[in-house]
Amino acid sequence: MKSTIELLEATDFPAINRCKLTTLQVNMGYLCNMSCVHCHVAASPYRTEMMSRELVELIAQVLQAQNIDTLDLTGGAPEMHEDFKYLVKEARKLGVKVIDRCNLTILIKEGYEDMAQFLADNEVEVVASLPCYSLENVDKQRGKGAFDDSILGLHKLNALGYGRANTGLILNLVYNPQGATLPPNQQMLEADYKRELKAHFDIEFNQLFALTNMPIQRFGAVLLAKNEFYPYMTLLKDNYDAHNLKDVMCRETISVNWLGELFDCDFNQQLQIPVPNKSRRHLKDLLTQNPEGDDIAIADHCYGCTAGQGSSCGGALESDQTKVV
Repeated sequence: MKSTIELLEATDFPAINRCKLTTLQVNMGYLCNMSCVHCHVAASPYRTEMMSRELVELIAQVLQAQNIDTLDLTGGAPEMHEDFKYLVKEARKLGVKVIDRCNLTILIKEGYEDMAQFLADNEVEVVASLPCYSLENVDKQRGKGAFDDSILGLHKLNALGYGRANTGLILNLVYNPQGATLPPNQQMLEADYKRELKAHFDIEFNQLFALTNMPIQRFGAVLLAKNEFYPYMTLLKDNYDAHNLKDVMCRETISVNWLGELFDCDFNQQLQIPVPNKSRRHLKDLLTQNPEGDDIAIADHCYGCTAGQGSSCGGALESDQTKVV
């Protein structure tokens, strides 16, 4: 049986190029307190890959050299990296907006009880995974007890002002479909989330990001095991919308793995598809070189970002958010 990368590499996806680099998305490592079914990086409590302090310090230098607007920290659970707080502080000193892609449950775990307060003190934007507003669906994807722990994490953030009007503390939630389907209309689903979470748990948040599941890593393996890989790829291709090409996240973002290697997006990183320009494949190269105009590496999974309403780390793409899929 072929692997997902072998199935994805032969593609007819259109060629695209990088625009101005505005966002550095950094995967600090694969250590996580959870092992979610939909996780495209296959993170877990047993992973040991973690970024070195030398590379963490280099990130701060690159932010300044490239005049980066946004530092997007992910993992694993990025908060579990011993230099997470150091990097956040260094980025904020430079006036860089910092995003923490948080699984919520980490905020109540032993040893991380002060993390929510730290995020608030440094005005870090929190993008939190909550694949549904019901206990049954969340626990199915993320493990027993995940929903209750997520609600506790949300209450902790709300108590600090996150998601509340006029606080400046941004809390956005992330939805992933349960299986091999496209996400529903983001705006309509956001209204459902806000109504249900407020009514049942008195929780508030700013926006909902509806993300398409990518047919790679753990989710890709599940698709292959269920003989759903080819039907899912057909679904993505049949719903391709060329209007989404101008807004795909890879045009303004570079993804950095825990070794400092550069990729056009987090998904390419997990598939080990490097940036095409061989002279700019490591974080250190960005100290002196500008990647604007470079070709972007493409494969069939790119249809996941352009199908239907589109999908990015910021949710549905602006050009097509009103479409009902």
